[in-house]
Amino acid sequence: MSQQYPHNPNQPQQPFQGQAPYQGQPQPPYQGAPAGWPGGPVPPQQPQKSWFARHKVLTAVGGVFAFLIVVGIASSGGDDSGSTKPDTVAIAPDKQADTKPTDKEAPPTKEKEKPAPKKELSQADEFKAFINKNGTAAEKAAAKHIVKVQGADKNNDILDTAEVYTDYTGGMMGPHQGDGKILASAFADWRTSKNGLVTIYDEAGDILSNGNY
Repeated sequence: MSQQYPHNPNQPQQPFQGQAPYQGQPQPPYQGAPAGWPGGPVPPQQPQKSWFARHKVLTAVGGVFAFLIVVGIASSGGDDSGSTKPDTVAIAPDKQADTKPTDKEAPPTKEKEKPAPKKELSQADEFKAFINKNGTAAEKAAAKHIVKVQGADKNNDILDTAEVYTDYTGGMMGPHQGDGKILASAFADWRTSKNGLVTIYDEAGDILSNGNY
C-alpha cells in the first residue's frame, strides 16, 4: 500500500512519465468589463468650450461696445482738462454793425422825381423859338412882335394857309411892311408846303405882307 501525499492546487502538476504535457488553447489575460458597463472603465469627457467660444458674435459685439465706452471715457477725460474755461465766450460788438442804422432809424428813401411834363408850346412860341435858334438878327428882332400864329400845324399840300399876327401898326402902307416880309420869309424856312400861303397881319388886322412857303 502506497503512501498518499496531500494535493497542492497551486503546485504545477508534473506530467506523468512518458506522457506529453497538455497543449490546450492559452487563455487570454482578463481585460475587465467593457466601457460603459457597470464596473467598466469610464470614457474620458471632452473639455467643454467656454461661453465666449460658443457665442462669438455676441462676444465681438460686446468687445466693440466696450471699446466705444473706453474711447468715450478717454475723450471726456480729455475735455475735463479744459473744463476750467468758461462755456461762453464774449463776442466783441461789430463796429460796422453799430454804425448801420436800424430799420426804424433808416432814412426814408427818396422817390425818384418824375420829370415834369413838357409844356405844350403854342404855335407862336414854336415859331419864335425857331427864329431865335436859326434866324438872322433882323428876324430875331421882328420875332419879338409876334403875338399869335394860326394854321401852321395843318398841312395837306393842296391849299395850306397860315396867319401870323403882330403888334405892328400901319398896314401895307405903314413903316413895318418890311418887317412883315421878314417874318413871311422866316415862316417859309420853318414850314414847307407844295402850295402854302402865309399872311402877316398888324395889330389892327390889316395885312402887312404875305408869301409862299
